[in-house]
Formats: sequence, C-alpha cells, structure tokens
Amino acid sequence: MTAAPTLHDVAREAGVSVATASRALNGSSRNVRAENVSRVREAAARLGYQPHLSAQAIAKGSTRTVAMVVRDVADPYFSSIAAGVAQAAEAMGLIVTMAVAGASPERELEIVRTLRGQRPRVIIVAGSRIDDAGTRDALIEELRQYRTAGGRVVLISQRDLPFGTVTIDNHGGSAALARALLGAGYRRFAVLHAPPSLRTSRDRHEGFLAGLEGTGSVLAIETGFTRAGGYEAARRLVAEGPADVEAVFAVNDVMAIGAMTAFRDAGLIPGRDIAVAGFDDIASTVDVVPALTSVAVPLREAGLSAMRLAMSDDGDAETCLPVTVVLRESTPPRN
Repeated sequence: MTAAPTLHDVAREAGVSVATASRALNGSSRNVRAENVSRVREAAARLGYQPHLSAQAIAKGSTRTVAMVVRDVADPYFSSIAAGVAQAAEAMGLIVTMAVAGASPERELEIVRTLRGQRPRVIIVAGSRIDDAGTRDALIEELRQYRTAGGRVVLISQRDLPFGTVTIDNHGGSAALARALLGAGYRRFAVLHAPPSLRTSRDRHEGFLAGLEGTGSVLAIETGFTRAGGYEAARRLVAEGPADVEAVFAVNDVMAIGAMTAFRDAGLIPGRDIAVAGFDDIASTVDVVPALTSVAVPLREAGLSAMRLAMSDDGDAETCLPVTVVLRESTPPRN
C-alpha cells in the first residue's frame, strides 16, 4: 500500500521549505510569494495531498466554524435561533455545528471542554441558565481560557455568565400577556411551569404573576419544560377538576400545545371550554387549532444578534430583545 503524501513531500515537489508549504496550504499568505502559493497548491493537487484540519486549526488559531450548544435540537425555539446563526455565519464564510446538552449542566460543560480542543471561531451557548448547577465556575473558566486563545463567546440566555449575552424580556413579556388576558375578561388562571431552578421558566412565571397585580386567582402546576410536560400537567389539571380555571398559561409554546392536546383528549375544546396561551410564538402556533395566543420572541434575530455580538469589539455587551403579545383564537374575549 502506497503511503499517503506528507507536507514534506509537497514542499519537496514544489521546491520550497516546509514552513512555506504549510503557510500556503493553511490559507495564510504572510511572507509567501504568489508564485510559491501556486506552486505549492499545484504540487499538493498532483500528489493528492490532504491537509490535516486539526493541525491547520492549531496553526491558524481557530477553524472556520461556529459551534452552538443548545438544550434540544428538536425544539423549534432552538432551530429558529440556529437559522439566524446560520444566516449570519454564511455571510461571514463560516460553518455552523451544533451540540445538544439537554437539560444537563454537566453535559454542557463537557461539550465546551471538547469544543476548546476543536478550536471553533465562535462558541454560542443557547438555553436557560440553571441555578445552583454546580458547574458555573468551571464553565466560566473553560470559556475564559477559550477566549484567551482567541475564541469568541456569546450566550443566548439570562445575563448570568461574564460574557456577551443576548437576552429576552421573559419577565416583561409574561407581564404584558397577563395584562392582555385580564383585559380580555379572564380572572382565574393556571400556570404550567418548570422547576424554579430553570431561570427562563421562573422569569416567565414571576412576570405573569406581576402582570396580574393580585387580580384573580392563580393555580401553579410544576412540570417538564417540554410538550410532554405540558400534556401531563394539563391531564393533572383535568383530573383534579378545572372548573375554576378559565385560562392556562404555559411558560413555552410546546408546553401549551401539549396542554391543548390533553384538553382535547379529555373532551374539552381549547378556546371554548378553556383558554390557553404560551410563550415564544414558534411557527406551529398558527398551525394548531385554535391558533395559539403567545408572546412573540424574534428568535431568528436572536441568532443574528449573537453573531453580530460575537464578531464585534464589545464582546461582553448585552443585547436585550423586545417581545410582543399576540392574541389569537385560543384566548377569545370573555363576554
């Protein structure tokens, strides 16, 4: 079997030093004459030489990739953000990769440690911060070392870590939704929420209560931050008797859609027998029947903003994205 050609073979074929051949092939034109670049690349093509991408990354300081760390790749919330990141990355000639941390801070830390060795140009960590996770200090240290080596770091989350962050007005959006539902005539509510250690859920839950300003009654039901969690919480609500509840606020849309399915399975018609609202305004909110009231988050813009912040000279800044209440058929006005 013939051995694969090496960088030394390319340099010898082109009649240049190994250092010159390396610079010509890794995209650096520093101290390399144009004619030598051409000779090296032609020699590499003749020999069938394939450069070692990891070695190139070390030589150049980073690869031309943007690494996203997300909670759930199947969640439309994260896929919409990723679309914005990909749009901006493409314009910059970069490629987006994605890793899924689930709801595990330990897995998130493990992924970031691995990414440091792969030397992406940018690391974007998207998803709610989790209080008392036990990994915060270690994660900060990993990201600081990565940034010291030339990488860029941005979070799409709460302003919790000392890096550039794109935040969403979760508290204000939920308060505005509560006021809108009060204006539509609702007074007795149930809130489907995740454990309070999940910052996004807690901010939205607290914002909703603040918007009510003590008006009406609220039943809180803790569940998973998923469609299945919303279904299970609504099933429990039905089993315990929902007669006093006029409207359900689920702290994200996939939970709300799960709740609507549970209500239908129990013989209740969402939007007629019980109102339902969510948060995020993912694309499927207008596909379900009835269309789901939600708080619209500019998710694609979150991805675009994260990339702009990452490549800016003010990498530790915060960009806060506004949100808008969108009332639809799932919360009709009460007579």
